[in-house]
Amino acid sequence: MAVVRFHLVSTLAPEDVLAVLTDFSSSRAEAWPTIDAKHFEVHDLGDTWAEVTEGTAAAWERARYEWKPGGDTVTITTLDSKLFGAGGGWVFRMTPVAGGTRVDVELTREPTTLKGKMLAALLPVAAPPSLRKSFAGPLQAG
Repeated sequence: MAVVRFHLVSTLAPEDVLAVLTDFSSSRAEAWPTIDAKHFEVHDLGDTWAEVTEGTAAAWERARYEWKPGGDTVTITTLDSKLFGAGGGWVFRMTPVAGGTRVDVELTREPTTLKGKMLAALLPVAAPPSLRKSFAGPLQAG
């Protein structure tokens, strides 16, 4: 199992970070650089959860998002993934700070294929800078 932890600081208020993370409208693929419209599908959506497939042809994931309105955590459980299969996921924790929100991110991957195991070995070193960069735009982080 590979675990990656990092944080970023957003200029958005915690409730606005939550809104960005849980916006499953058609504009999601425009806002997030790691999602293309061809690989974005909302399978089911509730007030505090969503099941979606998102990503690209190279790396897509079907996941279940869960959150509480006004809460400080979004938990994403991977149901299926092109590279890693089921298991693992993401946790986003928001903490108010002066001028915005600190967003602590934890990514856990359960590789099932040889390619997935090789990628998982690289994640702790390679992933934080590229993930920070991909989240910077949508979460308005520096």
